[in-house]
Amino acid sequence: MAGTEESLFPIAILIDELKSDEPMRRLNSIGRLGTIAMALGEERTRVELIPFLGESTDDEDEVLLAQAEQLGAFVPYVGGPAYGHLLLPLLENLSVVEETVVREKAVESLNKIGAQLPESSASEYLVPLVKRLATGEWFTARVSGAGLFAVAYPRASHALKAELRQLFSQLCHDDTPMVRRAAAQKLGGFAKAVEQEYVTRELMPLFTELTQDDQDSVRLLAVESCSAFASAQSKEGARQQLLPVVQKFAQDKSWRVRYNVAMQLVQLCEALGPEVTRSELTPAFVRLLRDSEAEVRVAAAGKVSAFAKLLTPQQVVSAVIPCVRELSMDSSQYVRAALAGVVMELAPILGKQSTIDQLVPVFLTLLKDQFPEVRLNVISKLDQVNQVIGIELLAQSLLPAIEELAEDKHWRVRLAIVEHIPLLASQLGTEFFQDKLGPQCMKSMEDQVASIREATTRTLAKIAGEFGSDWAREHLVPQVLSMLKNSHYLYRMTVLLSLSSLASIVSTDVLCNDMLPSIVMASKDKVPNVKFNVAKILERMAPPRGPQRDRALYACDNVQIS
Repeated sequence: MAGTEESLFPIAILIDELKSDEPMRRLNSIGRLGTIAMALGEERTRVELIPFLGESTDDEDEVLLAQAEQLGAFVPYVGGPAYGHLLLPLLENLSVVEETVVREKAVESLNKIGAQLPESSASEYLVPLVKRLATGEWFTARVSGAGLFAVAYPRASHALKAELRQLFSQLCHDDTPMVRRAAAQKLGGFAKAVEQEYVTRELMPLFTELTQDDQDSVRLLAVESCSAFASAQSKEGARQQLLPVVQKFAQDKSWRVRYNVAMQLVQLCEALGPEVTRSELTPAFVRLLRDSEAEVRVAAAGKVSAFAKLLTPQQVVSAVIPCVRELSMDSSQYVRAALAGVVMELAPILGKQSTIDQLVPVFLTLLKDQFPEVRLNVISKLDQVNQVIGIELLAQSLLPAIEELAEDKHWRVRLAIVEHIPLLASQLGTEFFQDKLGPQCMKSMEDQVASIREATTRTLAKIAGEFGSDWAREHLVPQVLSMLKNSHYLYRMTVLLSLSSLASIVSTDVLCNDMLPSIVMASKDKVPNVKFNVAKILERMAPPRGPQRDRALYACDNVQIS
């Protein structure tokens, strides 16, 4: 008897908490459904827990959302895919509630479970569920139903497949814009599941109608199906049927539709192939780059390099580069920032001479932009240009602008320069670092902003790791040690922090013979904060054994804080 009561204890707790007046207790209980199901076992979960959840009348959106999420991973707890259909009624109820996020999570979980069901269960339980939702009285049911066709269709019989295609057609012609919007959003996924002959014969006309819908939001979502339809058809069929639609979309009266076209165009071009892109879609892309709405130009500018890879170098120079010049001086800082993030990637496409003639002036314009984000986006991609034009030309054309940015009045710009120096150093080599970037690093050790000084210590450690211990001993450690004589105690503390970072990178010989003696001398500093930091650093960086360790620890013990 005691064993029976103990076995009923988990479900008793669940029932008590789910009936609680406090939403948080009910939410916590739902979050433990998996644990409780494991305690009950598969059979009792099917017989007791699932019916109990079905009888629950909770109306708190957070609780319903948590339940929808939990049920999506519940198949193992009910005995595997053979019993997965027992979860469908619970999620069907959740997929028709008013709250959008709950419905979306329920549909997501239904898709997860539907993909695991055996063929027989899918035909017997999943397909009827989709049909009920797609013909539901309330629009919420029809919206949710649109998201289940792609998973149900491949599991249906030939006759049921025809019925499902007909039902989806009804959703595309629904009187409620929200339903048509859902159908437009899911049409691409459905097209991937449908046989090619029916894609061309039945789904393509639906797609064409949705692209002409009066509602901007419907046309907007129809754009996302373009690449799916291109993949589901032959290239010739896609060219004949999709190309006019895309060209029309690129000139749509709604800027949101044009924005979505700009975001999707490269993916569509890849599906249609480079020939169609070069002959038919390049004018559409140029039009988007020169769109009257800044948001559209931002989206198009961010795709410049990806689109250019599909063109010949001559086409890039003649069609894209003029737009790039215009965008580099665009009135919107967000357009310039989007362009700056990708424009350097054009260099490998164009080659050395075209990069020098066409792109370097654009780079210089962007490097002198008044907004920090624009300048930083260019700096982060300098390696793309170095690979094409070489270090000498890069130094002549772009490094002066970088040196100017290193002294920018905005501290975040200076910080970004310091953080990018290891990347530049690894790309440009030791000689370049010693001549151009090294002096700037040493100068940043004395920046007025503490974050920049700390970032510089990390930068020096990365550079030492990149170039090796021998290089660090000859070119880096002496310069850092010389700064211990700085008159400002904050800068001396920065030097100590840098030495601590370098200690794990340099050889033991450098550590013992060059660094430790100077740090021990710093223990006699007049400023208590410096001496305190010396004590911490000596303890951390002392060699594992030998006389130098004894010397360091002795100095540490004898540092006078007061």
